[in-house]
Amino acid sequence: MSVNSYLLRQAGVITRAQAQSAGLSRDAVDRRLATRRWRPLHPRVYLAAGHRLTDEARLRAAVLWAGDGAVLSGVAAAWWHGMVERAPLVVGVTVPRRRCPGPRPGVAVRRRGLDPADRAEDRGVVLTARPLTVLEAAVELGSAGGTFLDRALQRWVRFPAVYAAHCRNLGAHGSATAGRLLVAAADRSASVAERLLARQLRTAGVTGWRPGHEAGEFMIDIAFPVARVAIEVDGWAWHMDVERAGRDERRRNALVRQGWTVLRYTWHDLVERPRTVLAEIRHEVGTARAGEADGPGSIPRGSRGHVVTSITDRS
Repeated sequence: MSVNSYLLRQAGVITRAQAQSAGLSRDAVDRRLATRRWRPLHPRVYLAAGHRLTDEARLRAAVLWAGDGAVLSGVAAAWWHGMVERAPLVVGVTVPRRRCPGPRPGVAVRRRGLDPADRAEDRGVVLTARPLTVLEAAVELGSAGGTFLDRALQRWVRFPAVYAAHCRNLGAHGSATAGRLLVAAADRSASVAERLLARQLRTAGVTGWRPGHEAGEFMIDIAFPVARVAIEVDGWAWHMDVERAGRDERRRNALVRQGWTVLRYTWHDLVERPRTVLAEIRHEVGTARAGEADGPGSIPRGSRGHVVTSITDRS
């Protein structure tokens, strides 16, 4: 590859090793530095005259300086993926444990091993894959991390993929904070999903339902009391602990014993298959009401209770 090819591909940034591989001698490189045709950004990493020091150039320079195996990470990787509007002033770079580059202004180096599933490449830059990027950026953003994580889970990544990335990096710096953010995001997404379903029911003209309906000691997310149809809404269909999953299961079983038909949906059901969700709800409510209209000989309400497998479970 020629020097100009490197400069065009790398936003005006080039390393000494790349320049020499393109045919320049050490003296030729030094002359370009002496005449300010190139200026140093980091040791052995330069920006050619005529090129602005853009955010792209700055991030590329940090990864090139960090050397073999370096991976762009954190908020810097989130910016590269298009998840945040502004690139950070300090560029996060992950390097293999065997390497120990010295400190550099404007670069935060982290030494660790990365699973291949947590690595990606875009426009010639190796960076953390989207799920791990979302987690690490959320931790790095501090108080704004929860908002960023919610937005990312709705637009760029799925909860199970982010949770899997979290599990692959347990014990790493920031993983405890990441875990707390994930639990909070899962809880918030459930309430958001309930509001989304309520809006969809209103828009579709579905009547006879009420939110937050009490059934004995339990609260049903959205209930059709006359038809005895209970709708349970999960955020991203991923419970973070066995205890919570067990409570949910006991709750559903108790509702069934009381004669409720239980439908369960997730955030992604409501976003990706809203018509199917509404059709299924209408079917179950209509079936229950038809049974009531049959009068003598119809199935008693208390014996109709069952759990309807959600469309997510069937897909």
